[in-house]
Amino acid sequence: MAEPILSVRNLSKRFGGLVAVNDVSWDVHPGEVVALLGDNGAGKSTLIKCISGVYQADEGEVFFRGERTRFTRPIDALSNGIETIYQDLALAQNLDVSANIFLGREMKLRYFGGLVRMLDEKAMLKESKRALDTLHIHFPNLSQPIESLSGGQRQAVAIARAVYWDARLMIMDEPTNNLGVPEQQKVLELIRRLRDQGVPVILITHTLPDVFAVSDRLMVMHRGRKVTEKRTADTGTEELVQYMVGARDDTRTEQASPT
Repeated sequence: MAEPILSVRNLSKRFGGLVAVNDVSWDVHPGEVVALLGDNGAGKSTLIKCISGVYQADEGEVFFRGERTRFTRPIDALSNGIETIYQDLALAQNLDVSANIFLGREMKLRYFGGLVRMLDEKAMLKESKRALDTLHIHFPNLSQPIESLSGGQRQAVAIARAVYWDARLMIMDEPTNNLGVPEQQKVLELIRRLRDQGVPVILITHTLPDVFAVSDRLMVMHRGRKVTEKRTADTGTEELVQYMVGARDDTRTEQASPT
Protein backbone atom coordinates (compact mmCIF):
# COMPACT_ATOMS: atom_id res chain seq x y z
CA MET A 1 0.00 0.00 0.00
CA ALA A 2 1.15 3.55 -0.75
CA GLU A 3 2.57 5.73 2.00
CA PRO A 4 -0.19 7.32 4.09
CA ILE A 5 -1.27 10.82 3.16
CA LEU A 6 -2.30 11.36 6.79
CA SER A 7 -0.69 9.85 9.88
CA VAL A 8 -1.85 10.54 13.42
CA ARG A 9 0.49 9.38 16.16
CA ASN A 10 -0.48 9.09 19.84
CA LEU A 11 -2.84 12.07 19.66
CA SER A 12 -4.55 13.24 22.85
CA LYS A 13 -6.81 16.21 23.56
CA ARG A 14 -8.16 17.24 26.94
CA PHE A 15 -10.74 19.80 28.02
CA GLY A 16 -10.07 20.31 31.71
CA GLY A 17 -10.46 16.91 33.33
CA LEU A 18 -12.19 15.41 30.26
CA VAL A 19 -10.02 13.39 27.90
CA ALA A 20 -11.82 13.79 24.58
CA VAL A 21 -9.17 11.98 22.48
CA ASN A 22 -6.92 9.47 24.21
CA ASP A 23 -3.65 8.32 22.58
CA VAL A 24 -5.07 7.71 19.08
CA SER A 25 -2.86 6.59 16.19
CA TRP A 26 -4.33 6.31 12.71
CA ASP A 27 -3.38 6.32 9.01
CA VAL A 28 -5.29 7.33 5.89
CA HIS A 29 -3.89 6.35 2.48
CA PRO A 30 -4.41 7.92 -0.96
CA GLY A 31 -7.44 6.75 -2.91
CA GLU A 32 -9.38 5.17 -0.04
CA VAL A 33 -12.53 5.92 1.90
CA VAL A 34 -12.09 5.46 5.64
CA ALA A 35 -15.16 5.55 7.89
CA LEU A 36 -14.80 7.09 11.35
CA LEU A 37 -17.42 5.65 13.68
CA GLY A 38 -18.52 6.02 17.27
CA ASP A 39 -21.46 6.99 19.42
CA ASN A 40 -22.07 10.58 20.52
CA GLY A 41 -19.18 11.70 22.71
CA ALA A 42 -16.78 9.12 21.28
CA GLY A 43 -14.26 11.78 20.26
CA LYS A 44 -14.72 11.67 16.48
CA SER A 45 -15.34 15.37 15.99
CA THR A 46 -12.56 16.37 18.37
CA LEU A 47 -10.08 14.16 16.52
CA ILE A 48 -11.05 15.68 13.19
CA LYS A 49 -10.82 19.21 14.60
CA CYS A 50 -7.31 18.48 15.84
CA ILE A 51 -6.37 17.35 12.33
CA SER A 52 -8.00 20.33 10.60
CA GLY A 53 -6.64 23.08 12.86
CA VAL A 54 -9.76 23.92 14.88
CA TYR A 55 -8.19 22.51 18.06
CA GLN A 56 -4.57 22.05 19.10
CA ALA A 57 -3.70 18.58 20.40
CA ASP A 58 -2.15 18.37 23.87
CA GLU A 59 0.01 15.41 22.92
CA GLY A 60 0.98 13.51 19.81
CA GLU A 61 1.82 14.37 16.22
CA VAL A 62 0.08 14.74 12.87
CA PHE A 63 1.90 14.07 9.59
CA PHE A 64 0.35 15.19 6.32
CA ARG A 65 1.87 14.16 2.98
CA GLY A 66 4.94 12.93 4.82
CA GLU A 67 5.63 16.11 6.77
CA ARG A 68 4.98 16.84 10.43
CA THR A 69 2.30 19.51 10.65
CA ARG A 70 0.71 21.64 13.31
CA PHE A 71 -2.11 23.67 11.85
CA THR A 72 -2.99 26.50 14.20
CA ARG A 73 -6.01 27.63 12.18
CA PRO A 74 -8.50 25.90 9.87
CA ILE A 75 -7.33 28.14 7.00
CA ASP A 76 -3.84 26.63 7.35
CA ALA A 77 -5.21 23.11 6.86
CA LEU A 78 -7.38 24.34 4.00
CA SER A 79 -4.44 25.95 2.21
CA ASN A 80 -2.55 22.65 2.47
CA GLY A 81 -5.37 20.68 0.85
CA ILE A 82 -7.41 19.38 3.81
CA GLU A 83 -11.06 20.14 3.05
CA THR A 84 -13.63 19.58 5.80
CA ILE A 85 -17.31 19.55 4.86
CA TYR A 86 -19.44 19.90 7.99
CA GLN A 87 -23.16 19.26 8.17
CA ASP A 88 -23.98 22.96 7.70
CA LEU A 89 -21.85 22.92 4.50
CA ALA A 90 -20.76 26.57 4.97
CA LEU A 91 -22.67 27.67 1.87
CA ALA A 92 -24.14 31.14 1.32
CA GLN A 93 -27.82 30.41 0.80
CA ASN A 94 -28.60 33.61 -1.13
CA LEU A 95 -25.75 33.18 -3.64
CA ASP A 96 -25.72 30.98 -6.71
CA VAL A 97 -23.66 27.85 -7.40
CA SER A 98 -20.63 29.51 -8.99
CA ALA A 99 -20.49 32.23 -6.32
CA ASN A 100 -20.36 29.53 -3.65
CA ILE A 101 -17.63 27.56 -5.38
CA PHE A 102 -15.51 30.72 -5.45
CA LEU A 103 -16.69 32.10 -2.10
CA GLY A 104 -13.79 34.04 -0.57
CA ARG A 105 -11.59 33.27 -3.57
CA GLU A 106 -13.42 35.17 -6.30
CA MET A 107 -11.97 35.72 -9.77
CA LYS A 108 -11.76 39.41 -10.63
CA LEU A 109 -11.24 41.64 -13.62
CA ARG A 110 -8.88 44.59 -13.20
CA TYR A 111 -9.30 47.94 -14.87
CA PHE A 112 -7.28 51.18 -14.87
CA GLY A 113 -4.07 49.55 -13.71
CA GLY A 114 -5.82 47.57 -10.99
CA LEU A 115 -7.51 50.56 -9.37
CA VAL A 116 -10.95 49.16 -10.26
CA ARG A 117 -11.76 45.50 -9.76
CA MET A 118 -14.96 43.68 -10.66
CA LEU A 119 -16.10 40.09 -10.29
CA ASP A 120 -15.40 38.01 -13.37
CA GLU A 121 -18.73 36.20 -13.25
CA LYS A 122 -18.35 34.72 -16.73
CA ALA A 123 -15.03 33.07 -15.85
CA MET A 124 -16.35 31.79 -12.50
CA LEU A 125 -19.39 30.31 -14.21
CA LYS A 126 -17.18 28.54 -16.77
CA GLU A 127 -14.82 27.18 -14.13
CA SER A 128 -17.73 26.08 -11.91
CA LYS A 129 -19.23 24.10 -14.76
CA ARG A 130 -15.85 22.46 -15.37
CA ALA A 131 -15.55 21.50 -11.70
CA LEU A 132 -19.06 20.03 -11.66
CA ASP A 133 -18.49 18.16 -14.93
CA THR A 134 -15.41 16.51 -13.41
CA LEU A 135 -17.71 14.83 -10.89
CA HIS A 136 -20.53 14.26 -13.42
CA ILE A 137 -22.73 16.76 -11.59
CA HIS A 138 -25.25 18.56 -13.76
CA PHE A 139 -27.50 21.47 -12.82
CA PRO A 140 -30.03 22.93 -15.28
CA ASN A 141 -29.10 26.43 -14.14
CA LEU A 142 -25.95 27.40 -12.24
CA SER A 143 -27.42 30.85 -11.57
CA GLN A 144 -30.05 29.55 -9.17
CA PRO A 145 -29.50 30.37 -5.47
CA ILE A 146 -28.28 27.63 -3.14
CA GLU A 147 -31.44 27.93 -1.05
CA SER A 148 -33.47 26.63 -4.00
CA LEU A 149 -31.42 23.41 -4.27
CA SER A 150 -32.10 20.08 -2.62
CA GLY A 151 -29.94 18.75 0.21
CA GLY A 152 -28.10 16.39 -2.11
CA GLN A 153 -27.43 19.14 -4.63
CA ARG A 154 -26.00 21.34 -1.89
CA GLN A 155 -23.67 18.54 -0.86
CA ALA A 156 -22.62 18.25 -4.50
CA VAL A 157 -21.74 21.95 -4.62
CA ALA A 158 -19.67 21.69 -1.43
CA ILE A 159 -17.82 18.65 -2.80
CA ALA A 160 -17.23 20.30 -6.19
CA ARG A 161 -15.83 23.38 -4.45
CA ALA A 162 -13.35 21.25 -2.52
CA VAL A 163 -12.26 19.36 -5.64
CA TYR A 164 -11.82 22.55 -7.65
CA TRP A 165 -9.51 23.97 -4.99
CA ASP A 166 -7.31 20.86 -5.19
CA ALA A 167 -8.35 18.93 -2.09
CA ARG A 168 -5.72 16.36 -1.10
CA LEU A 169 -7.88 14.95 1.71
CA MET A 170 -11.64 15.25 2.11
CA ILE A 171 -13.28 15.04 5.53
CA MET A 172 -17.07 14.66 5.40
CA ASP A 173 -19.25 14.92 8.51
CA GLU A 174 -22.55 13.01 8.17
CA PRO A 175 -22.92 13.86 4.45
CA THR A 176 -26.16 11.87 3.98
CA ASN A 177 -27.85 13.07 7.16
CA ASN A 178 -31.45 14.29 6.59
CA LEU A 179 -31.40 13.31 2.90
CA GLY A 180 -33.92 11.09 1.14
CA VAL A 181 -32.78 7.70 -0.17
CA PRO A 182 -32.26 8.81 -3.81
CA GLU A 183 -30.17 11.79 -2.71
CA GLN A 184 -28.18 9.65 -0.28
CA GLN A 185 -27.24 7.41 -3.19
CA LYS A 186 -26.10 10.40 -5.24
CA VAL A 187 -23.83 11.62 -2.45
CA LEU A 188 -22.37 8.14 -1.99
CA GLU A 189 -21.68 8.00 -5.73
CA LEU A 190 -19.81 11.30 -5.46
CA ILE A 191 -17.68 9.82 -2.67
CA ARG A 192 -16.84 6.87 -4.94
CA ARG A 193 -15.82 9.26 -7.69
CA LEU A 194 -13.52 11.11 -5.32
CA ARG A 195 -11.89 7.82 -4.41
CA ASP A 196 -11.54 6.91 -8.10
CA GLN A 197 -9.78 10.24 -8.67
CA GLY A 198 -7.32 9.43 -5.89
CA VAL A 199 -8.77 11.81 -3.30
CA PRO A 200 -8.97 10.02 0.07
CA VAL A 201 -12.12 10.58 2.10
CA ILE A 202 -12.68 10.39 5.85
CA LEU A 203 -16.37 9.66 6.30
CA ILE A 204 -17.83 10.47 9.72
CA THR A 205 -21.22 8.80 9.98
CA HIS A 206 -23.74 7.01 12.17
CA THR A 207 -25.34 5.44 9.09
CA LEU A 208 -23.86 1.95 8.91
CA PRO A 209 -25.29 1.13 5.45
CA ASP A 210 -23.21 4.06 4.12
CA VAL A 211 -20.12 2.53 5.71
CA PHE A 212 -20.59 -0.77 3.92
CA ALA A 213 -21.58 0.94 0.67
CA VAL A 214 -18.46 3.08 0.16
CA SER A 215 -15.72 2.61 2.78
CA ASP A 216 -12.61 0.51 2.34
CA ARG A 217 -11.54 0.62 5.98
CA LEU A 218 -12.96 1.90 9.24
CA MET A 219 -11.98 3.01 12.71
CA VAL A 220 -14.29 2.95 15.72
CA MET A 221 -13.82 5.22 18.74
CA HIS A 222 -15.37 4.86 22.18
CA ARG A 223 -14.92 7.42 24.97
CA GLY A 224 -11.95 9.00 23.23
CA ARG A 225 -10.07 5.80 22.46
CA LYS A 226 -9.61 3.83 19.27
CA VAL A 227 -11.21 0.46 19.96
CA THR A 228 -10.75 -1.13 16.54
CA GLU A 229 -9.47 -0.49 13.04
CA LYS A 230 -10.09 -2.95 10.21
CA ARG A 231 -11.08 -3.52 6.62
CA THR A 232 -14.80 -2.96 6.12
CA ALA A 233 -15.15 -6.30 4.34
CA ASP A 234 -13.93 -8.08 7.49
CA THR A 235 -16.75 -6.99 9.79
CA GLY A 236 -20.54 -6.65 9.96
CA THR A 237 -23.25 -4.45 11.43
CA GLU A 238 -23.72 -6.41 14.67
CA GLU A 239 -20.00 -6.41 15.42
CA LEU A 240 -19.66 -2.69 14.69
CA VAL A 241 -22.49 -1.86 17.07
CA GLN A 242 -20.69 -3.81 19.80
CA TYR A 243 -17.55 -1.74 19.24
CA MET A 244 -19.52 1.51 19.21
CA VAL A 245 -21.22 0.83 22.56
CA GLY A 246 -18.00 -0.40 24.20
CA ALA A 247 -18.87 -4.09 24.38
CA ARG A 248 -15.79 -4.98 22.31
CA ASP A 249 -12.34 -3.43 22.32
CA ASP A 250 -9.53 -4.87 20.20
CA THR A 251 -6.89 -2.59 21.72
CA ARG A 252 -7.53 -3.90 25.22
CA THR A 253 -7.38 -7.45 23.85
CA GLU A 254 -4.02 -6.69 22.25
CA GLN A 255 -2.70 -5.23 25.49
CA ALA A 256 -3.81 -8.31 27.42
CA SER A 257 -2.24 -10.75 24.95
CA PRO A 258 1.11 -12.32 25.95
CA THR A 259 4.15 -11.01 24.08
